[in-house]
Amino acid sequence: MRRHPLALATAWLATRALMLWLLAHNSQPLLGHGAVAREVWVTYHRWYEALARGAFPADDPLWQYPPGAGPVLLFPALLPGLTYFRAFVALTLVADAVIALALTRAGTRPGRTRLGAALWILALPLLLHIPLARYDVQVTALAVISLLTPARSTRACGVFAALGALVKVWPALVLLGTPKGRASRSAWAWAAVSGTAVLLLLCVLFNHPLAFLSQQGERGVQIESFGGTLLGLATHAGWPGEVRYQYGAMEFTGPYVAAVATASLALTAVAFVLLLLWRLRARADAFGEAVPYDAALAAVLLFTVTSRVISPQYMIWLLGLAAVCLTSRHTTQRPVAVLLVAATAVSAVAYPGLYAEVVHSTWTGCALMVVRNGLLAAAAALSFTRLWRTTVSVNGTGTTCVSGRTKSDDREAGAPSPASL
Repeated sequence: MRRHPLALATAWLATRALMLWLLAHNSQPLLGHGAVAREVWVTYHRWYEALARGAFPADDPLWQYPPGAGPVLLFPALLPGLTYFRAFVALTLVADAVIALALTRAGTRPGRTRLGAALWILALPLLLHIPLARYDVQVTALAVISLLTPARSTRACGVFAALGALVKVWPALVLLGTPKGRASRSAWAWAAVSGTAVLLLLCVLFNHPLAFLSQQGERGVQIESFGGTLLGLATHAGWPGEVRYQYGAMEFTGPYVAAVATASLALTAVAFVLLLLWRLRARADAFGEAVPYDAALAAVLLFTVTSRVISPQYMIWLLGLAAVCLTSRHTTQRPVAVLLVAATAVSAVAYPGLYAEVVHSTWTGCALMVVRNGLLAAAAALSFTRLWRTTVSVNGTGTTCVSGRTKSDDREAGAPSPASL
């Protein structure tokens, strides 16, 4: 057991060195012709310059992020002696290491496992150098810490979730699975208070903090989304739509695109209703150790697959949440984690490897998207089904299933009941 942390540390160093090497050679054709790194040294740097003048880049149609993203993009300037690009990558590696350490530490507690840390360390490099040139690792770090802190402090859980939500919205979903009762009220209350306080502070310090709302609402159907996959296949049946770069993504334009975008929003609303129904129906005594983790993964998966946009970096979120699930021996999400690792590998082939095929909706590009999105759809359905079955469904003997076992089974085995966890 003592060797495991050293092995994990060695794996982290080796894989991150490889990711840095790929980033240094990202001008190669199969690594994106420089497009991956360009996001930082062109787009992020341009936003940094606007933020340094005290205003969010309201006139830039690519700016579609909550005001909490501002400080994240300003932080690289605090590192002396480094260019903005190098400082950004360095801070991203720090956030990555924080996640690995948090998962490793969580895996050392009784009833836990270091499998989550291993998943994060070994699966993230499947995205090649993309994680180092996006700030999604930083956001994921906030979500991971939020999920791993409730046992010690529901206040910290709420605060970190709120900070993550202010940076990229989705970390608010990690609070969905907080145990019913006092713990849940505390986490949500601290999230609301801290989130409001930080938002007001950002509104005082910067101009145009809410400019992202209008620009986010104008986004269309990105080619890598589920709707984009359908439209890509439709081009082979004579649909006359085209792909255009707009709002920071390659999106479809043409007949029925608006209808597909509306359908995606409707499906997102359905996902929200399903999650709300789960929260209302889930038994309070079924909220065991792993339920908050499993619920967070299921929620983010449902919102991801119904989104109008599914960028490759979204897989960073899902890998982080899956890794948190795997720190518990009682998680129901192990098969989901396997599907996500497979989807991550396919994502890297699609972008940056064969992105031209995806952009032009060739049969190869369409096949890649069908496989990747099919894996995500299967993961979302399996994740929510297993979450529902183990927290809402009741077996024939009238005992509630928890993490694949019944309460009566736990008592016979001398294990603690879910209510005591």
